Amino acid sequence: MITSRLTDKGQTTIPLLVRRALCLRDGDEISYRIEGDMVTVRKAPATAAEDPFDTFTEWDGDADRKAYRDL
Repeated sequence: MITSRLTDKGQTTIPLLVRRALCLRDGDEISYRIEGDMVTVRKAPATAAEDPFDTFTEWDGDADRKAYRDL
């Protein structure tokens, strides 16, 4: 069994073997699923792959959304 220790701030280091198994890299998001007294940890799907324009924040204002909502 692989374990890690929880800090007083509620933080822990994900062990190397787990990071490798999930192919985790810096900046990746992790999702948690709670089922009773068990928690499943997974690599969260990348949202940028679903919508490549998520990274374009310079046009992300109310006026922009209103101007381009019917396109």
